[in-house]
Amino acid sequence: MYENYDVKYEIKKDWWLIAIIILIWIFTFTVFGRLPDKIPMHWNISGQVDSFGSKHDIFILPSIITGIYFAMLHIPLIDPKRANYGKFAGAYRVIRAVLVIILSEVYFVSTYSALGYKIDINRMGNLIIPFMLIGFGSAMGKLRHNYFVGIRTPWTLADEEVWNKTHQLGGKLWLIAGIIGLFASFFTGTWVAVLIFVLLITAVIVPVVYSYIVFKNKEK
Repeated sequence: MYENYDVKYEIKKDWWLIAIIILIWIFTFTVFGRLPDKIPMHWNISGQVDSFGSKHDIFILPSIITGIYFAMLHIPLIDPKRANYGKFAGAYRVIRAVLVIILSEVYFVSTYSALGYKIDINRMGNLIIPFMLIGFGSAMGKLRHNYFVGIRTPWTLADEEVWNKTHQLGGKLWLIAGIIGLFASFFTGTWVAVLIFVLLITAVIVPVVYSYIVFKNKEK
């Protein structure tokens, strides 16, 4: 227990996320008997299945979702900067929600595909990534100095001012990339997936480079 961050309180605030996780497990056990022996596990850029797995692999993603969620709840307890989590508890809540929702969407899309339903995997993928960028971008600028959540480079971790400037830029960049990707997702064609991938890579790389530049400028 520490200033402004209470795990029990966060669990109460996240009741709906926990409900989603429980529903995922109920759904998984309900449909397991209907699944074929081999289920699709990965799709290429053209939306074609290029990897299959055992039907028992259906439990992998629900386990990952559950593990990530509860790990994120308790990570602040071991962070040397744990006192800062109370300053961005709301933003941290948003990040937990985005992760659970995005991974849940991936799970349901892949499971319904395994059950034989016709799903436009490309369209779904082109929607999921922009929503992820928008969700993370909306919270990123509010993150405070810590060792587990955010743009963790040697330079942001070493200097709080570099951290703040990097996350302000990163938040805006991720939002812009997400909005552009969301607009592009209304179109069809391989170019859409390529554009969204480029937007994602740009949103990841630019803040990293920026953090280095800001840090070096401070040293002068």
